Amino acid sequence: MTFSRRKFIKAAGLTTMSGILLNQSGIASERVWSLNNKTLKVGLIGCGGRGTAAAMEALNADPNVILYAMADAFQDHLDESHKTLTEKMGKKVQVSKNNQFVGLDAYQKLLATDVDVVLLAAPPAFRPSHLEASVNAGKHIFCEKPFAVDAPGLRRVIAASQKSKEKNLALVAGFCWRYHLPKRETFNRVLNGQIGNVLASESTYNTGELWYKERKPEWTDFEYQLRNWLYYNWLSGDHIIEQAIHSIDMLQWAMGDQLPIQVTGSGGRQKRTDPKFGNIYDHFALVYEYPNGSKSYFSSRQQSNTAPSYMVELVGDQGKCLVDCRTGVHSITGKSPWKYDDETKFTDENAYKKSNSRSMYQQEHDELFESIRKNKPKNDGEWMVKSNLVALAGRMAAYSGQTVTLDAALASNETYSPAEFSWDMKYDLPIAIPGVNIKI
Repeated sequence: MTFSRRKFIKAAGLTTMSGILLNQSGIASERVWSLNNKTLKVGLIGCGGRGTAAAMEALNADPNVILYAMADAFQDHLDESHKTLTEKMGKKVQVSKNNQFVGLDAYQKLLATDVDVVLLAAPPAFRPSHLEASVNAGKHIFCEKPFAVDAPGLRRVIAASQKSKEKNLALVAGFCWRYHLPKRETFNRVLNGQIGNVLASESTYNTGELWYKERKPEWTDFEYQLRNWLYYNWLSGDHIIEQAIHSIDMLQWAMGDQLPIQVTGSGGRQKRTDPKFGNIYDHFALVYEYPNGSKSYFSSRQQSNTAPSYMVELVGDQGKCLVDCRTGVHSITGKSPWKYDDETKFTDENAYKKSNSRSMYQQEHDELFESIRKNKPKNDGEWMVKSNLVALAGRMAAYSGQTVTLDAALASNETYSPAEFSWDMKYDLPIAIPGVNIKI
């Protein structure tokens, strides 16, 4: 199969669906739960913090759902997750010892069980193979972002997402802001022309440093890297793909999910230079150019004691739009001013009430399980891969120091993750140097 930007755009479109309010307390019912033929069985692949939280949200999304199987590379991750989930979700956690799988092939063993829905939350390098296998096994899927760390992996994800639709499987992406009701209201207004034609935009994800796990003597090189996967681009994709992709996704959403033509920019390691931080950058600065001539200015960094910023600002020929994830501001100024806390101006009369009572993470799962129950599986595959591609192209531009077209980014054969993983493997990639590492 060949992929081109033109085919990519033609195949892609927006899918929207209004949510329903379910179990707003976030606490599972304490009633004694029994298996029946309408029960949806959930399997968790990747039992870290995000996976554990996703499992709670899945169990809260529907009154007749249980956690049935769990899989992780590490026993301690699985044990801690299982303990937490049992304490918080009670009888809805029904994972027997036979359905607790540990190891690099644990996901395959989980998919061989009769689970109905899988939650994919392992490190990003594993996502293409986990998604492919889940679709082939006929499972409905919640797929945490990002979906691939390189173009070959992303092409696998594109094919798997297309296949999921053909098989009538749900595929909900972990781009949580797409499920945040104030942002839905705001960006829908932008897409409906409330600020006119977008001329320029800015998106940021400037934050502090994240966790790090000290090495233990018994860990192999691979285990050490896997436990600190954030800091290795072959596992995480670098922080522009692993974390800052949320800001890129919001920008893509506001631009109607059209792909930029090309991207130019820079990045590097200024502060986070210790070898323990692997081979990733600590900052990126990029300029994306769109077919209509508009430009978007993107920046991200992970540096402690620096000014934070997490926002999208759009400048149109009839107004401006600001979405600030830190302060909660959602506003439009200009010809048709609006702000989200003015409930009389919501296009959806219930949106204001919902916006103050819903978790976007819970909303993702509410809509996933609602769509399964209605036999109208929700599928985010057509747009979720675009945001991943835009982030990937940005990393390529920064790493190489070159202007990168989206065509070239999608067609790239540069591979980051190895074809196979093993506990005794030694795998190191150099820190990218712009102007030296110019392979796209």
